[in-house]
Amino acid sequence: MAKETANHILSVDNEHSPPTSSGGVMSSAVPQEDNSPRRRSMLSYIALAGPAFVAGAWQFGPGNLTTAVQAGSNFGYRLIWVIAISTLLMLFLVDMSVRIGIKTPVSMISSIKDTLGTFVGALAGFGVFLICLCFSVGNAVGAGLGLTMMFGGNPVMWTLVTSVTVAAILFARHVYKVIEKVLIVIVALMGIAFVISAFMVHPEWDEAARGLIPSIPDNAWLLIIALVGTNFSVNAAFYTSYGTKEHKRTEKDYKDLLIADTIPGIVAPGIMTILVIVVAAATLGATGATASTLPELAKVFEPLAGPVGSFIFSLGFFGAAFSSMTANATAGGTIVSDALGKGHTANSPVAKIGMTLILLFGLTITLIFQAAPVQLIVTAQAATVFIAPLLAFFIILMANNRKLMGSMANRWWHNTGGLIGLAAILVLSFRLIVTLI
Repeated sequence: MAKETANHILSVDNEHSPPTSSGGVMSSAVPQEDNSPRRRSMLSYIALAGPAFVAGAWQFGPGNLTTAVQAGSNFGYRLIWVIAISTLLMLFLVDMSVRIGIKTPVSMISSIKDTLGTFVGALAGFGVFLICLCFSVGNAVGAGLGLTMMFGGNPVMWTLVTSVTVAAILFARHVYKVIEKVLIVIVALMGIAFVISAFMVHPEWDEAARGLIPSIPDNAWLLIIALVGTNFSVNAAFYTSYGTKEHKRTEKDYKDLLIADTIPGIVAPGIMTILVIVVAAATLGATGATASTLPELAKVFEPLAGPVGSFIFSLGFFGAAFSSMTANATAGGTIVSDALGKGHTANSPVAKIGMTLILLFGLTITLIFQAAPVQLIVTAQAATVFIAPLLAFFIILMANNRKLMGSMANRWWHNTGGLIGLAAILVLSFRLIVTLI
């Protein structure tokens, strides 16, 4: 293994080293990897889908649904541009993370440690962990609210039941593979319902198109920050490199990955979120209704299915919360374990401890702040922008490391998109401080 890694690094260096007659390395001395494109069948393209779709599904959780419905009900179509820009910027970072996962011989955190030092690598890992703590609040609250809408009872009780169930699944991971498929179907059905609703409610499509032009309504800053925190999810982008490496993707796969996984995996949740805003604007915003509670959020499906629409929304809301809760805890536990040098897989003991802490944090905050659960979700999503700039910086920095990345290092257009995203979340971090003060 050490010999293979050495040969891999040497071959990358040779891409930037001219051949010499003596004292140097001839370009023909080391066999070069054949990176010519391969023809694939439709099934093989589908098989490539994975890491980016996981990142996209992670985005489309209760926080995303809550903030999108509030955006539509409170501000109509005017904040659609936030989702469009966030999705584009997310695409740049996920693409960088995929390439890092392909080219680095070790994990993202280990690569940062090797390049910038152990302390910096650990700092990056704990940054992801802290963002996962923030997301755990929205997931915990969302799961409790969804089950309460369906079956009644106390939301906190349902949050406790869900947290214990997720913990049990994470400690017996083979069970989750079955449950994950069921949850994906639930969320997919909810997505289909939004697509159908978007046409049934007859939204003002010309107004929706004008919503792509940036504008900032009064009192919208906190919601804008929360929308960006959810849809420009830097920690999900960061974790994509782990999924790429786990699937053993190669440089030969890269262009096909763009088509089969990266672009659709990130663009699809963006489109779905825009449709959520459109439906909320047409059903709630048009009547002046608010969306500060889950029953008010669930009214977006009444034109589609009447009272049954609320159940469909609640079921999908819970499915999104449950699946996001599991993915969030897994990612946070895995990366903090890697940061501590205790293994970069979800099966390490330290990773299990990290997952448990994330679930306990979400449960604890839910117990403490019960008065305004929807507002709690929005605030928790917004808080992620405090740490996101650091993680975005590390992704961009590693993707520009030509010694490590070779021919897959960033080009100018990658850096342009990445730096715009970094600047945006830095500005939003400052604006959140001003808003909270």
